[in-house]
Amino acid sequence: MIERVSLTSAKAPRAIGPYSPAVRAGSWVFISGQIGLEPRSGELVSGEFRAQAEQALRNLLALCDEAGEDAQVAKLTVYLIQMSDFPVLNELMGAIWEPPYPARAVVGVRELPRGALIEIEAVLSV
Repeated sequence: MIERVSLTSAKAPRAIGPYSPAVRAGSWVFISGQIGLEPRSGELVSGEFRAQAEQALRNLLALCDEAGEDAQVAKLTVYLIQMSDFPVLNELMGAIWEPPYPARAVVGVRELPRGALIEIEAVLSV
């Protein structure tokens, strides 16, 4: 059986339900969906998409850091309330990752927790 270890970060918000922010399972790390919650207050940042996306990415990267220096983002799944925000998402991701980029799916959804405009989950190899 593969050992599972929960990962958290002081630089990312606590889970808002009965789940782990991230789990290491063997040579993989699975990061739960991150929305634009400010880590200290647990409140959603301003309603603007860019601000929420930047915070969601900061939260995701803080959990990536907890996975260790060798951890590489292999796959992202991004949920958007408005697909018209797709170009801003591409811009922000292009500023973080270099080729070869992580695999990615972007899914348009009707609603996200806490009224968020974006949620991002990731799978890392370690």
